[in-house]
Amino acid sequence: MRISLRSFLLGRPIPNGEEEEQKIGPLSGIPVLGLDALASAAYGPEAALTLLLVLGAASLHYIGPLMVAIVALLLVVQFSYRQTIAAYPDGGGSYSVARENLGTKPSLLAASALMFDYLLNVAVAISAGVGALVSAVPALFPFMLLLCLALLALLTVVNLRGIRTTGALFMSPTYLFVGCLGITFAVGLVKTLAAHGHPQAVVAPPPLPASTATASLWLLAHAFANGCTAMTGVEAVSNGVPLFREPRTRNAQRTLAAIIGILVTLLLGEAWLCHTYGIGATPPGRPGYQSVLSQLVAAVAGRGVFYYVSIGAIVTVLCLSANTSFAGFPRICRLLALDGYLPAGFAHSGRRLVYSTGIIVLSLLSAALLIAFGGVTDRLIPLFAVGALSAFTLSQAGMVQHWRRMGGDKGRRYRWVNGVGAAATAVTLCVVAVAKFTEGAWLTFIFIPLTYTLLRGTRAHQARVASVISVDKPMEAGTLEPPVVVVPIKHLDQMVEKGLRFAMSISSEVHAVQVRAHPEECENLEARWPAQVEQPLRTAGQPVPKLVVLQSSYRSLVDPLLGYVRGLAAAHPNRFVAVLVPEFIERRWYHYILHSHTATLLKMMLLFRGGPQVVVINAPWYLRERRRRPVGIATSPRTARSRASGRRRGSTRSPAGLA
Repeated sequence: MRISLRSFLLGRPIPNGEEEEQKIGPLSGIPVLGLDALASAAYGPEAALTLLLVLGAASLHYIGPLMVAIVALLLVVQFSYRQTIAAYPDGGGSYSVARENLGTKPSLLAASALMFDYLLNVAVAISAGVGALVSAVPALFPFMLLLCLALLALLTVVNLRGIRTTGALFMSPTYLFVGCLGITFAVGLVKTLAAHGHPQAVVAPPPLPASTATASLWLLAHAFANGCTAMTGVEAVSNGVPLFREPRTRNAQRTLAAIIGILVTLLLGEAWLCHTYGIGATPPGRPGYQSVLSQLVAAVAGRGVFYYVSIGAIVTVLCLSANTSFAGFPRICRLLALDGYLPAGFAHSGRRLVYSTGIIVLSLLSAALLIAFGGVTDRLIPLFAVGALSAFTLSQAGMVQHWRRMGGDKGRRYRWVNGVGAAATAVTLCVVAVAKFTEGAWLTFIFIPLTYTLLRGTRAHQARVASVISVDKPMEAGTLEPPVVVVPIKHLDQMVEKGLRFAMSISSEVHAVQVRAHPEECENLEARWPAQVEQPLRTAGQPVPKLVVLQSSYRSLVDPLLGYVRGLAAAHPNRFVAVLVPEFIERRWYHYILHSHTATLLKMMLLFRGGPQVVVINAPWYLRERRRRPVGIATSPRTARSRASGRRRGSTRSPAGLA
C-alpha cells in the first residue's frame, strides 16, 4: 500500500468521532503542558546565583530566601489558575479572564503578552538545549544554528501529529528528568542528615570567588528578577483545558497541581543543596563553566553512569521544553480567531485534530528569531519573564472582578486572595522590568504594543469587510445575460481545446486571445484556425469563437491581455467577462519546476486589476487525462498523425500553453 510523505510524517487523518480518544489525562498532561515550567528549575536558580557571584560564598545565604519568595509567588499564581480553570473550562487563561471581566483592551494586552512569551520560550528553550549539547560536544559548535532549526522542525512535526503522540514521546524524558533530580535531592538529604548538616562532596564544586560587593537591595531585587524565569510556563495548563479528557476541569487542576508541586520541590531542593554543599554559579561563557545542576549531581553522586544519565535528561528536557508553547500558542490564537482578532484559519483544526495554522506560524516565527540571533538567544532571556508576569497580573486582576460579580462569602474570600496575588505579580513585574530594562526588556514595550495593534487592526479589517459584503435586501432578479468569455491561448493543443469547449458551453460569445510577445515562439494560429476550428463548428451549427491576435511591443504577455479584458468589460457594462485560463496540472509537485507559471501570474493580475466585472475560471488539464474526441472541434486525420508523430519524437515545446 502506497503511503504519501504527508501521511508518513503526520499520520493518518483523524475523524471528528475520535476527538475524545485523542485527549489526555494528567500523566500525559505534565510532559505536554509542563515541560517549560519544569525545565525552568534548570536555569531559574542558576540565573539568580549568577547575579550573586559578586557576593562570593555569601551568595549561598540569599539563594534560599529568594527561592522561598519565588515559590510563594508560584503558589499564589497556582491557586489563582485553579479558579481560572474551574471558571473558564474552554481554556484561554488570562485572555479569557481579562476579556470577560476587564474588557477588550486588557484582554488583548494579555493575549499579546502570552503570544510574545510563547514565541520567546521556543527560541530560548531550543537554543539553551542545543547550547548545553554543544558545550558537552564542542565539535558541534559550527552546526549550532542547524541543530536549532532541526530540533524546531522535529518539534513541529511531532505536534502536528497530534496531542497524544506528543504526550507519548515526551513522557519518558520528562519523568526521567524528574526522577534523576528527585533521586539526587533524596540522596543529598540522607547524606546531609548522616553528616549532621556537613556532607562531603563526592566531586568538590569549584571554589566560590571572594566577595567584591555587598548585598544591596538593588542586587537582591535584580537576582529575584533573574530567578523569576522559573515562573514561565504556568499559564499553559489554563490555556489547554480543552486538551483533557472528561472530567477535564478536574484533570487540568490535577495536572497544574502536579506541575507546581514538582517545580516547588525542585526549586527548594536545589536551593537547599546549593547551600549545604557550597555550590554557586560559575561565570557563564568562560573556561571551566559548569551548570549548577551539573555541580549538584557530581557533588552528591559523583561522575559515574548516574551523572551522565542525569545530564542527558537535563539537556533533553531543556531541548524539549519549547513544546509547551506548541500546546499553548495555537490555543490562544484559536480564541483570538473566534473573536475576529486573527484570520479564521487559526480556529480550524487540521488533519490530526490540532490547530495546525498556529503551530506552523509559531514554528516560522521561531525559526526567524533563531536565524536572526544565529541560534544564540541569551539576550532574549531578560524578556522571558515579562510576558508571563504580565499575563499573571491581568489574569488575577480579572479574577478579582469575577469574584466581585459572583458575591457571597466564597467570592469575598477568593477576591482577597486574587487581589493579593495580582498585587504581588504586579510588583514583581515592575521589579523585573526595571531590573532588566537595559538588558533587553525594553524590547517588550515595543513588541507587545505592536502585537496589540496587529490584533486590533485585524478585527477592524474583518469588521470593515463584513459591513461591505453584507446584504439586507432580496437578491436582484433582473435579466441575466451569458458572460463574454475570454480564453488566453498560446498553441492550439488538447489543453486549449478543452478550455474552448467549456467556454462554448457557457456562452455563445467566446474570444480566443493570443498574445505574440515572442513571435519566434508563437504558433501561427491564423493559418490553422479556419480549417481546424471554424469549419467543423459551422458544419455542426455551433457558434465560432473569435480569434484575436494581440501584438506585444514590450514582450509582455499579461499586460496586453489585461487591457483587452478591461476593454471588453467597458464595452459590456451589464455583463460579466469570464477569463477561462487553461492550466497544465502535473501529478508531482517537483514537475512544476520544469514549466513556466504564466497562468498563475495572469490569474493573480486579473484578480487584483481586472475589475468587478471580471471572473476568473480555472480550466485544468491533467497530465494523464485521456484524449477524447472534442465536442464541436474536430481534428483532421493529418493533424492527428502530426501530433502523434510529435509525441513519438519528443517535442521540446511545452504542452502547457500558459502553465
